[in-house]
Amino acid sequence: MKQKDAKAQTLKYVSLVTLTLQNAVLGLSMRYARTRDGDMFLSSTAVLMSEVIKLVTCIAIVYVESGGVLGLFESLDRSIVRNKLDTLKVCVPSLVYVVQNNLLYVSASHLDAATYQVTYQLKILTTALFAVFILKKELIKTQWISLVTLIIGIVLVQLADSKEVVVSGPEQHRIIGFLAALSACVLSGFAGIYFEKILKGSDVSVWMRNVQLSLCSIPFGLVTCFVSDGDVIRNQGFFFGYDKFVNYLILLQACGGLIVAVVVKYADNILKGFATSLAIIISCVASIYIFSFTLTMQFVLGAAFVIFSIFLYGYTPKPTILSPITHRI
Repeated sequence: MKQKDAKAQTLKYVSLVTLTLQNAVLGLSMRYARTRDGDMFLSSTAVLMSEVIKLVTCIAIVYVESGGVLGLFESLDRSIVRNKLDTLKVCVPSLVYVVQNNLLYVSASHLDAATYQVTYQLKILTTALFAVFILKKELIKTQWISLVTLIIGIVLVQLADSKEVVVSGPEQHRIIGFLAALSACVLSGFAGIYFEKILKGSDVSVWMRNVQLSLCSIPFGLVTCFVSDGDVIRNQGFFFGYDKFVNYLILLQACGGLIVAVVVKYADNILKGFATSLAIIISCVASIYIFSFTLTMQFVLGAAFVIFSIFLYGYTPKPTILSPITHRI
């Protein structure tokens, strides 16, 4: 029993450290990939390849859990083929995630890594609101205060006159970047709560759900590729602009969803909030050295508000225990 608890503790902190690094490095890597010299890769194909990697990885995990090839096919048949209606339900978040991931590349093209990392925390607000409307969840007073604090922090960051030296890449439009990040946050909140509702309403494993998600996402991703970048794909090829760094970026993005699944299983919201906050700090510090990012006091204050709101949202006050009243006769 002790050995099992020790293993769970180890997995908890390993997954949190991994999530922290993944969150910080992904934002920095996406920004670098969209502003460096050379041919610009197609973000739509990168999103699609990320889904392919997630599908292969989750099938491999289901294969191990089911005990072999026969068990794998039986699990796929039971959860997908014979349960078509349930699989169709997953198509909704699948489409949303494809659009969301493409919007994140747009945001990373127009916002510096630090601002992008802080702004994307608006997904806490959108997730909370969708939880209230869809799951009928009741938020406590401290959570509402944290959401107001989050909005104040994001506004301060967006209005801060922070600068970054950009070598190349598309022309920078801060408003486009913010609107793309905001749209991605709304989609992330909706898809996350919808997916949570599906997960809680069935006995299908997280990994099998991710298989269903990817199977639905890949067709949507293909359509997105040819609708948005069809001419470039036909003339230059599907993997135009790809190199080792882009391959690494796709792999890093694919790992994100899988790491979150492990964190949700072994850690709690407080520790997840700590990981997110630490990722923001790492991104800000790294941006100073990598992109010659200039911090301002307003940006620092805004980021501090956001970090505080993350902790406050995950904080659950202990219930007040009333002492018994002694009545004298």
